[in-house]
Amino acid sequence: MNQQSSADGPLEVLERRKRLVVARDMEAFADLFAAEGVIEMPFAANGLPERLEGREAIREFSAAYDRLPLEITDLRTVQVHQTLDPEVVIVELVTVGRVTATGQRFEVPCIQVFRIRNGQIMLFRDYVGAHAMPDLTAAA
Repeated sequence: MNQQSSADGPLEVLERRKRLVVARDMEAFADLFAAEGVIEMPFAANGLPERLEGREAIREFSAAYDRLPLEITDLRTVQVHQTLDPEVVIVELVTVGRVTATGQRFEVPCIQVFRIRNGQIMLFRDYVGAHAMPDLTAAA
């Protein structure tokens, strides 16, 4: 069920995204996206897809990702850059968490570009610091 309002601006949507990811509510996370929403990961590593097209593909990926032995404890915002385009926001952040199977802690720097229209994410482009991503093969 979509909980966002068309009146929500990009910053409100991003704050909701943070709460949902930390709470592991991946169903509601997927609902933040427009039906034709896209996730792109140009620096995809560790078997992550480079592109997901459509809310249902995002929902399927998010459900599978949620089953990994990962706990994200924070999406720590370093800086938010609003652009001349009111729909586009660039966020510098650090994903903080741990591998639940091993206890290994991690901090992964990211630059994320969002296009948010009418309270829904149209585009989420994630430039993730793959070098800092935890090795999940040891946790399997």
